[in-house]
This record gives sequence, structure tokens and C-alpha cells, in this order.
Amino acid sequence: MHENEISHAIIGAAIEVHREVGPGIIEKPYEEAMCHELHLRGLSFVRQTAVPFVYKGVRLSVDLRTDLIVEGKVIVDLKAKELVTAIDKLKVLTYLRLLNLRLGLVINFHVAVLKDGIFRVVNNLIERPPSDSDEPPDLHG
Repeated sequence: MHENEISHAIIGAAIEVHREVGPGIIEKPYEEAMCHELHLRGLSFVRQTAVPFVYKGVRLSVDLRTDLIVEGKVIVDLKAKELVTAIDKLKVLTYLRLLNLRLGLVINFHVAVLKDGIFRVVNNLIERPPSDSDEPPDLHG
């Protein structure tokens, strides 16, 4: 499955969690609910994955942690806070680079409408070429 297809499924799961739970609680219950929803949708994931931190060729004794990695391809950083900052997005970009992955999502559940809390972070993501099953564009408007 391509990263874009995985992210579409992740966003669907997040919308369902937000619809059921709503905004205003702390981050950990959202993570638990997301894991359950991803499982229900048949997506594989790992939680709280250690990201080795290498500085000038030396692996340091401290690891970073991702909230979720879905299908081995998409990092998901879950938030429950007033505002997502540029630093939050840059953190995901750093994780993508360290793990040599191409797509991350920052999902902030502390919003009235979830689409306002979803941010894509890309690291050299190549968009999926159209397949034979994709419909051709409507050129006749």
C-alpha cells in the first residue's frame, strides 16, 4: 500500500475517534482509541517506537519515540493541545529522516473539526503514479 493510501485510512480512523470521543481530553486516550480503530480497520502499527539518535556517526544513549508507525511507512504524531506549532511538524520531519520514511501525519484532537487538526509532513515523498484502475481525469469539464 502506498503512503497516501495508508494516510487516507489513518485519517478515516482519526475522524471516527474524534467523532466518538470529541476534543478536550489528554493525549493517551486518543492514542489508545486510535490503536483500536486502526486494528478494526486491519492496519498494522507499532506504538512508541524507539528512534535511534545518531550524532556525528555515534549512536547516543537516548532514543526518541514516535507515537505510531502505521504499515511500517507512515509516522503518526498525536496531539491534544491548543495549537500545533512549526516545531511539532519539524519534529516529525526529523523522525522521518532518521527512520528513512517519507510521510508523517500530525493529528491534533483538540479542535472542533478534526480536518483543522491534521497536518501532512513529507520527506521526499514521490506521489503514486496512476494505476490502470484509476479513472482518467475529466477533460471536458
